[in-house]
Amino acid sequence: MTQRLDYNQIAPSGAKALGSVYGYVMQSSLPPWLVHLVYLRISQINNCAFCIDMHAREARKGGETEERIYLLNAWRESPHYTPRERAALVWTEALTLVAETHAPDADYEALKAHFTDEEIAQLTMRIVVINGWNRLSVGFNVWLDPAVARAANKAAA
Repeated sequence: MTQRLDYNQIAPSGAKALGSVYGYVMQSSLPPWLVHLVYLRISQINNCAFCIDMHAREARKGGETEERIYLLNAWRESPHYTPRERAALVWTEALTLVAETHAPDADYEALKAHFTDEEIAQLTMRIVVINGWNRLSVGFNVWLDPAVARAANKAAA
């Protein structure tokens, strides 16, 4: 796979702006373990190999088990996820696949049973940002060394 273009070089202001939004959501009150699951699930749906690799590494580093990482793609059939995690994953999938799902009221209501309005807003912004990063990576065939990507994210924040 050959990278199509380097969006950081061609559109540095846009990349920095997206990085700023990422920096904002990194300050949310959502627990890191939940965020890792959401980011990894979005990247699985979007078939973003770079992002799957990066978020699986981050999840492991954050203490996530191999079993839960491996089963995330089939979380509905697995007993290893809490009702709160399931609500977040339903919302994650609904928004990542919004053209198909139209973000159903039932999915939003399930989310409201486990999250405050502030947490819902934070979770939704996180979903939006990672979908954006996935689309850049997939669209431009980006494969970065995960350490380089982490350094760039810290610099942008």
